[in-house]
Amino acid sequence: MSPSRPVFVIVGGGPCAASAAATLRSAGFEGRVVLVADEPVPPYERPPLSKDYLTGRLDSSQLPVRAAAWYAQAGVELRLGERAQALSLDGAGGRAVRLASGERLGFDKLLLATGGRPRPFPGAGGDRVVYLRTVADADALAKRLRGGEPLVVLGGGFIGCEVAASARRLGVEVTVLEMAPVPLQAALGAELGGLVAQIHREAGVDFRSGERVQSVAESADGLVVTTDRGRVECGLLLAAVGIVPNTELAAGTPLTCDNGIVVDERCRTSTPGVFAAGDVASHHHPSYGRHVRVEHHDNASRHGAVAARGMLGQDVAYDDPQWFWSDQYEHHLQSVGFDDGCDERVVRGSVADRSFARFALAAGRVRAVVALNRNADVLAGRKLIAAGLRVSADELRDESVDLRRLGRPPRPDRPPRPDRPDRPAAGERRAQ
Repeated sequence: MSPSRPVFVIVGGGPCAASAAATLRSAGFEGRVVLVADEPVPPYERPPLSKDYLTGRLDSSQLPVRAAAWYAQAGVELRLGERAQALSLDGAGGRAVRLASGERLGFDKLLLATGGRPRPFPGAGGDRVVYLRTVADADALAKRLRGGEPLVVLGGGFIGCEVAASARRLGVEVTVLEMAPVPLQAALGAELGGLVAQIHREAGVDFRSGERVQSVAESADGLVVTTDRGRVECGLLLAAVGIVPNTELAAGTPLTCDNGIVVDERCRTSTPGVFAAGDVASHHHPSYGRHVRVEHHDNASRHGAVAARGMLGQDVAYDDPQWFWSDQYEHHLQSVGFDDGCDERVVRGSVADRSFARFALAAGRVRAVVALNRNADVLAGRKLIAAGLRVSADELRDESVDLRRLGRPPRPDRPPRPDRPDRPAAGERRAQ
């Protein structure tokens, strides 16, 4: 490539790709930026697809991460509706992305933000079996839900639970089949997962935990789902059993893959000049000392910014605690951090009143927070995780304690004021 005008190519059409493009420009990169996406629309937000967009409270004009005009103004070339088919990373072919049309896009730096696709449910097919990942998927699902046919949701993860809540808002009869003892068990644990199931049941969902699906078959007027406990009839089935990272471009290249494209803490792959970020990236998180692949909006957006700075040669690591949220009915669920290796858990607020935050600590330091309808506690918890200060269970549990103050490192000791000899030094708080 020409050294006077380097070319950076971004493959992906989600918030990760949009964040990377914006960061390149805001950081002063003046080279050519090409964004290749196989969907025919500019990068958009996916979280609303299972919630307000599905129920019609949000329209398509409110989904884009940035207005289409921004890309033209910023000099970002949008190649929409074009699929990246193969990579050439070395040898006689040079460094290039080959599109399905046969066109080759040469690059100096490359970011793979290809995301993932819904994991197919074995043995389930036909037009009554649907998935939700794209805006086109959401449009098709919304049309079917407005037809009023009973819905079965396979999987009690975030997408499954959010769609179930949205369908109930539309007056649809809903059954959720989750083979784990409670929904969202890996993310929330048994107690909180059980509370989520209870919330859905109170909203009229037939929420069945610990039930394994054996087969899905077409009937004369719909589908019959057979489980290890019986049969469920429906008109529509949503398979929400996770996603598969889109690593196909890495096949046949030197890029290392293991549950995603493996990257270091700076989103660098095993090939110099090639980066990966977002849902497709198995990222080495320095705070946890291991690789994690996270499928959430906040992670994708922040990952994209870090990858862009890496493309510019800046030494920036991604070490933010993972944060996600989920809106179900009137409830707002949030989680930040990982509670691996934690030895103490403290609840602030009331589980019975459905207003609480659960803090997970390791050696007296907050590592994770899960909260229901407690936004302020999550924001404070993020700061506590970042600060790495020791706090006590009593401080976290006591609602008279301002969590924001706990997250501020104490200032250097100062002598007491002459007029208040018994007053603690400024910045000092209760003993840790």
